[in-house]
Amino acid sequence: MLKTILGYGTIAGLVAGVPLTVMTLSMSGGQMMEWGMLVGYATMLLAFTTIFIAIKQRRDGPCGGTIRFWPAFGLGLGIAFVAGLFYVAAWEIGSGLSGSDFAATYADAMIAQRKAAGVSGQALARYAAEMADFRRSYANPLWRLPMTFAEIFPVGVLVSLVAAALLRNSRFLPART
Repeated sequence: MLKTILGYGTIAGLVAGVPLTVMTLSMSGGQMMEWGMLVGYATMLLAFTTIFIAIKQRRDGPCGGTIRFWPAFGLGLGIAFVAGLFYVAAWEIGSGLSGSDFAATYADAMIAQRKAAGVSGQALARYAAEMADFRRSYANPLWRLPMTFAEIFPVGVLVSLVAAALLRNSRFLPART
């Protein structure tokens, strides 16, 4: 099962990580893409189809057509964990190569968004202070790396839950004979 986790986790990590690195490198002048989050999460969902495929192949092959929820869920979590490590590495590589200051760009964009929404005075000053705290925290890899991992791993958990729940039923997409 470890071979399955590492293989499918690597595939999922590359499917999610390579576009992340490309998007990070393509941020022209440090400008964030307005649709970057949508593309990012859609890519994660695409990457995590590997969880569904791995559980189904395990169910239909070594498990003889049936699989219990917890082993299927565990397999999915393992794949999501490995993919998350690749995702974090891809973000660090992309950020390092681009030389952009993501935290500053993000903080400035969020402050501008608040200003556009009509926030001003003390409320805006408080928010700007929060964003300054974010920038300081983001500079610390012990904070940044787990936060980056937390972007992708919950998506993997959700896909694992759904795949394990569906595929524990041997009548759902039965094995071809």
